[in-house]
Amino acid sequence: IISCFERRRVKFCLGSVSCGSSSFYKIGKKYITMNNESEDDKYVKLISTEGHEFLLERDIAIAGSGTIRTMLEGGQFRESNENLVRFPDISGFILERVVQYLHYKAQFSQANTRIPDFTVEPEVALELMIAAKYLNC
Repeated sequence: IISCFERRRVKFCLGSVSCGSSSFYKIGKKYITMNNESEDDKYVKLISTEGHEFLLERDIAIAGSGTIRTMLEGGQFRESNENLVRFPDISGFILERVVQYLHYKAQFSQANTRIPDFTVEPEVALELMIAAKYLNC
């Protein structure tokens, strides 16, 4: 399944391609596979309501979202073992914007200069705020 977000060339969002028993995920122009343990530890997979899959660096996810941090570091949650977090109430487009924001937050968290605005379209502002509140980011 190649996500529709990949076709729009969004920098931080991913498409996936299944080939036999392996799944490949696209980050920018690079494809990775989640078949070995080192890749599993480096990335976490976020899945939206529609089943769109996003890979996000685990460190960025943990630093940017209190909810995801609790799920991945808590130990008692299934997500910490599987490195997979399902969001049944967050649409793919909103989850895409959340992933973009988490990258934005990581990029500018230590900035000493003026931080550029993170632009949010008015038509998705309310839904994005609800998701941000739930994710504590």
